[in-house]
Amino acid sequence: MPTYALLTRLSPDALTRPEAITELNERVTSKIREECPNVTWKANYAVLGPYDYLDVFEAPDVDTATKVCLIIRSFGHATTETWVVTPWDRFKGLVSDVTETGAAARRR
Repeated sequence: MPTYALLTRLSPDALTRPEAITELNERVTSKIREECPNVTWKANYAVLGPYDYLDVFEAPDVDTATKVCLIIRSFGHATTETWVVTPWDRFKGLVSDVTETGAAARRR
């Protein structure tokens, strides 16, 4: 299943009181579980910098990953940026495949 990295930046109005962040997270998480039951969360981090959170999740396809982002944005308190990420071992395998294909083409 493809893995996605989701960066989220909360809007200033979401930060009016500290407990509001936890409440918002619970509402968003509940909605994602309801609408996207085949999504698996791998990690959640609070980060310093231009974004507030980094989440790593698996989804069966890009449409489902997009739905996750739409749900988060639908609460009106965040902007998101999403990347497809490839585990390093898989990436090395792809590099090897490309290298072998290129070498075969050069031999012709």
